[in-house]
Amino acid sequence: MKKTFLFLFICFVCSCKNDTKTGEKQVRIWEPYNDSAEVAANADHEKGRMQYKLIQSKVLDKNDVFLPLYDEISKMTEKEYEFLKPLVLEQNMFSIRKSIEGGLISYEKLVLFYLYRIYKYELDNTTTLNTVIALNKDVVDQARELDRMMDNGTAPGSRHPIYGMPILLKDNINTKGMRTTAGAIALMDNEVEDAFIVERLKENGALILGKVNLSEWAYFLCSGCPVGYSAVGGQTLNPYGRRVFETGGSSSGSGTAVAANYAVAAVGTETSGSILSPSSQNSVVGLKPTIGLLSRTGIVPISSTLDTPGPMTKNTIDNGILLDAMTGFDKADLKTNKEQYPGIISAGLHPTSFKNMRLGAFSALMESDSIYRTTIEKLKTLGATVVEFTPPEVPMDGFLSILNIDMKNDLPDYLSAHTNPEKVNITSIADAVAFNAKDSLVRIPYGQALFKGIIADATTAEGLAEIKTRLENSGRTFFDTALDQHNLDAILSINNYHAGYAAVAKYPALTVPMGYKTSGEPISLTFIGKPFKEAHLLRLGAAYEKEFSNREMPKGYE
Repeated sequence: MKKTFLFLFICFVCSCKNDTKTGEKQVRIWEPYNDSAEVAANADHEKGRMQYKLIQSKVLDKNDVFLPLYDEISKMTEKEYEFLKPLVLEQNMFSIRKSIEGGLISYEKLVLFYLYRIYKYELDNTTTLNTVIALNKDVVDQARELDRMMDNGTAPGSRHPIYGMPILLKDNINTKGMRTTAGAIALMDNEVEDAFIVERLKENGALILGKVNLSEWAYFLCSGCPVGYSAVGGQTLNPYGRRVFETGGSSSGSGTAVAANYAVAAVGTETSGSILSPSSQNSVVGLKPTIGLLSRTGIVPISSTLDTPGPMTKNTIDNGILLDAMTGFDKADLKTNKEQYPGIISAGLHPTSFKNMRLGAFSALMESDSIYRTTIEKLKTLGATVVEFTPPEVPMDGFLSILNIDMKNDLPDYLSAHTNPEKVNITSIADAVAFNAKDSLVRIPYGQALFKGIIADATTAEGLAEIKTRLENSGRTFFDTALDQHNLDAILSINNYHAGYAAVAKYPALTVPMGYKTSGEPISLTFIGKPFKEAHLLRLGAAYEKEFSNREMPKGYE
């Protein structure tokens, strides 16, 4: 029988080396490589942010990540993997659950399927996306326990659709048993308890598969640097074009992992565009919820005003399921809403009729983007009412100060509440700046201009309060002028083009694959609506997704 991990022995050359401390032989399934040729190839890239200084992490040994589960993955045969492909690849959670309940697959095989793909592509330096930077060493045993409960009749009678589904988490979300680094070397030993949303996922039966790379400190460290880069994980790459297209950020690993089918779904976080951008760039469905729908407790912060986690999935059905599985009132996060939103979990199954849709389209985008224009015209032919409009000009000055002052205050609060001072030696932004400066080539190869800007920002508490109120009014005026005047269900945008306005308005936004440019780069249609209208946006997105069906798997990762 052809063994699953034949590629490990042939392609990766499994090797042994002596441990420098004990002298014992150590098995290695991955070796660092010289990335200088790849870096040189991108030196003249048309996008300055893709002119990389490095691709491979200088501090992460993938053997530490992948060896603990190596024996488990080695048991799966190529034949088993190929059998599972049509049952799992690109399938939604309901379809996978049906296969499990029908006895075609088990929770253990489901986990092994995704791990197989992760090992296959991430251990090969020609296909790695530098996406997975930590794995849950107990996840296979946890899946087996779910199978045992199913077999002996002790599984819960009423199970959330996310029950048994392998989920990846952005590495700024606290997760017990795996370090939470935010991509920063200063947090490499940050051992924590579960964030509130991780507790909710586990309570609903989700299996946490591992952690994924991100733009370091959620892309609020360096200015003009590559999205998807972190000192811990290296440079995340886009499966639709490694070193060709940007990954989007800061939830870069979440987007690339879902696109490459490394898990059923992933969780990202957004302050302004950090879910919408990588979802769009990787042709996946991403939702930035209303501030207050999901807890932020246990998530490395930028801004308690604007931060939120959110689901990133291959389809709208899974998006609603994952979003629902994370909801719940958190007394430690005063912005969480006590209301329940039962329509979210099934929203993807109930697409809105096109004839009942009233949508707004930006006149400027109709003129400048042919894919957007073609999409809008087709929506009209399907029966949707689309009103073209030009939004009012609104002031957005002061936005950066919200991020600066919030992070100056919120990061110390996170560090005090969640980190062990014996493991993490920083307590403030100033500490982090000083720590990074001690080894700038490794810790901050692209600098730390934004961190220094935080320290320099002298905005007062009164000034900050005024900025927040003014910008929230600006953001809402930007959208509400058309939403209210024309009684619209949603505004249609592209990718994260209007993410800043949605952020300060605290409005939800859902992005769904719209197709691909002539270059092959993904592009998405983004639905923006009123607060706590996530279920409505998902029903709109589901109708669009069903009729247009634009997502394609990245070539080479089928």
